[in-house]
Amino acid sequence: METRHRSITLRILAPLALIVCGIALAMILSTANKSDSNSGPSPSAAEKARDLGTSKKKGSRKQRTTRDKLPQRVYVVMNGDTLGSISEKVGVSVEKLQELNPDLDQFSLSPGQKIKIR
Repeated sequence: METRHRSITLRILAPLALIVCGIALAMILSTANKSDSNSGPSPSAAEKARDLGTSKKKGSRKQRTTRDKLPQRVYVVMNGDTLGSISEKVGVSVEKLQELNPDLDQFSLSPGQKIKIR
């Protein structure tokens, strides 16, 4: 009889232990999120401010030259790039990339390879 009583007790305690672990995990995650939000702007917000030119950091501003304003003409392939991902990054259709680079094999792109994009 004692074994039966023990198995019933374990069948009740196992789900309870799982629920307690879930609550503890939720408390830990909510505490971690609160401490992260007080530490300053998130990296994505800081990057967004930098890209939009609204960053409050003071520093030396370099003069933009005409060269900076001209669109890129060549893209250097990075590890893991595909024609589709390059197309999205530079805003040029895959068909246009293939037209500008007729000898380009889209399945054998290698890092460091240069592709015409304009």
